[in-house]
Amino acid sequence: MAEEQQVPLLKKVYFQNCSGCRVEQLKETRRGLPIRELLSIWTVVLCTALPISSLFPFLYFMIRDFHIAKREEDIGYYAGYVGSAFMLGRALTSVAWGMVADRYGRKPVIMIGTIAVVIFNTLFGLSVNFWMALSTRFLLGSLNGLLGPIKAYAAEIFRDEYQALGLSTVSTAWGIGLIIGPALGGFLAQPAEKYPDIFSEDSLFGRFPYFLPCLFISVYAMIVTVACCWLPETLHTHNENKKSREDSYDALEAANGGSNAKEKEQEIEGSEPTSNESLFMNGPLMSSIIVYCVFSLHDMAYTEVSIITGMFLLQNSAVDQHQRGTANGISMTAMSLFKAAGPAGGGALFSWAQKRQDSAFFPGDQMVFLILNVVEAIGVLMTFKPFLVQRRR
Repeated sequence: MAEEQQVPLLKKVYFQNCSGCRVEQLKETRRGLPIRELLSIWTVVLCTALPISSLFPFLYFMIRDFHIAKREEDIGYYAGYVGSAFMLGRALTSVAWGMVADRYGRKPVIMIGTIAVVIFNTLFGLSVNFWMALSTRFLLGSLNGLLGPIKAYAAEIFRDEYQALGLSTVSTAWGIGLIIGPALGGFLAQPAEKYPDIFSEDSLFGRFPYFLPCLFISVYAMIVTVACCWLPETLHTHNENKKSREDSYDALEAANGGSNAKEKEQEIEGSEPTSNESLFMNGPLMSSIIVYCVFSLHDMAYTEVSIITGMFLLQNSAVDQHQRGTANGISMTAMSLFKAAGPAGGGALFSWAQKRQDSAFFPGDQMVFLILNVVEAIGVLMTFKPFLVQRRR
């Protein structure tokens, strides 16, 4: 008697019109280090990191030239508002951009973010008064919501063995951008004064002395925007393939003796589960975000790359694909708020510490470092159970 033909029940079925399925197929067949994908993520993250810090070397002089401060001591007051406007805008819109990325895809949000850099970073360099500078920085932060979706993208575009490398590329490019940005701002600002043989006082760069570094970054962002047209989309869109899905269910039911094939949708499609659990009730996600925020608060004093990469991995593995953009948006909002509080709290702490230089218990700056280390110790303790938990697959 001939043996009964065995039908593989866990065979993945890919939908022809789904870009996410095409990415999954490519990941199955491709081997070796994904150099192209790593470079793509690196250039996109660098594009959004450069505008954040490029203004700090010349911000004081920019506010001075606006003549809004009545006293020289007040320049720092107005500069603080311009410097924090980007983070405030990003904190207010990161969740919304994450939801858009989960609904329409990662690629559109990434391209909108790079286009926002092109437009509003250029306008910031052309600012003629304080309110124009403040509003363009705020709009740049509000419309540049790509950092959360690019983390979700990095978790999805790589095979499992390269996910840590992909997410570390995000944090590495971010750190490099925060280093190169101030260098560009300081080197290219006020070119008519620094390089009079090249730029005259009557030229465009003479009339707008802080436009050149912004223009340099905007040109780079334009190149990145064009290059993003070739980025593959990783979000699965199976709603348009209802007929194909039903055919897959029927085939499974026939092969499995009439069992409920919909329970095996994950095995059929090779896509993420469809849980609609509230993200705020997701223990692994919320615990990793809180730890991330504690280290981000401390990060304003001591920069550490490896912890942040680990937090990225935990956050992206704590949710399904259809919630990953929103989850990263929540993470970005919380992190932005903590990083906005860091300089203000640190400044107040430093001022208080200077008043106790003769104290017997950790005088002066020693108290600053003591409190910083206490924050770090709290963060370390929060990485242990039962506080920090991982999702069970």
